Amino acid sequence: MRILVKGAGVAGLTVAWQLYRHGLDVTIRERAEKAGAGASGFAGGMLAPWCERESAEEPVLTLGRLAADWWEAAVPGHVHRRGTLVVAGGRDAGELDRFAGRTSGWEWLDDAGISALEPDLAGRFRKALFFRQEAHLDPRKALSALTAGLEDGRMRFLYGQAGEPNEGRYDRVIDCTGASRIGHMPELRGVRGEMFTLETGEITLSRPVRLLHPRHPIYIVPREKNRFMVGATMIESEDAGPITARSLMELLNAAYALHPAFGEARLAETGAGVRPAFPDNLPRVTEDGNTIHVNGLYRHGFLLAPAMAGEVARRLVAQQQQPERRAS
Repeated sequence: MRILVKGAGVAGLTVAWQLYRHGLDVTIRERAEKAGAGASGFAGGMLAPWCERESAEEPVLTLGRLAADWWEAAVPGHVHRRGTLVVAGGRDAGELDRFAGRTSGWEWLDDAGISALEPDLAGRFRKALFFRQEAHLDPRKALSALTAGLEDGRMRFLYGQAGEPNEGRYDRVIDCTGASRIGHMPELRGVRGEMFTLETGEITLSRPVRLLHPRHPIYIVPREKNRFMVGATMIESEDAGPITARSLMELLNAAYALHPAFGEARLAETGAGVRPAFPDNLPRVTEDGNTIHVNGLYRHGFLLAPAMAGEVARRLVAQQQQPERRAS
């Protein structure tokens, strides 16, 4: 089968990779000049289905728990299996109990346990939740590695193309264009997410740390070269403009509360992206004629894209086998 995948964000690239593994002839078309140029590049890259279950439905856990294995197989060496640490300030300690009551897969840590995992947080928190089975990756590096693997497999990339007049020459089209479908797909809306990157050599973290707060919870994800990704807001908006001053101040204050060293850090990057979501905040694979749509990944792109790619592959492989069954 000749397949056109529209969009080279996390959804499109995972679909292309899954179809490539099934031996299908895949072309990837991206309107930007490179893969991963949209909201996927601003993601946290946390493969944290147990933590995400706190504010999400059960499918996020059941579909996302194998994501780390998928990414490790697709881009070996890019997945860091160090768990997730969840902490709260003294006045917000009750948030930990609430978080624990809505999740599973955690273990309680006292100050000594926190210090053993993250020495630079020693003495700052009396207790924490540790989700040992979770993992994280650097989204940009992972997508770059996935793109390179597809190119090595002779998959065709068409960059800088918003449309192609002859889509009919493909057997199926897989639309993974995300937020660009808002206004064209029923119920699809935009949720704005904002982030920034801090650079400092005054603190070291080995894993994502979530700081709970009733109004401004944040996560901090370590990157290479003394950098830390801090995010993220969830604003019901389709505005993909720069990060707002209010969000920047709130996130910076929260980062400072985690550790004062972040107050002296350099602001290396800011960014914002619009994440497509359906009313239940769960992704969908739907069909419309010759086109299969993969959309609505919300804030769970890297976590749930592998499961959505697997669903697309199952449908196409089953359809490809139907003529063979009739012929036999």
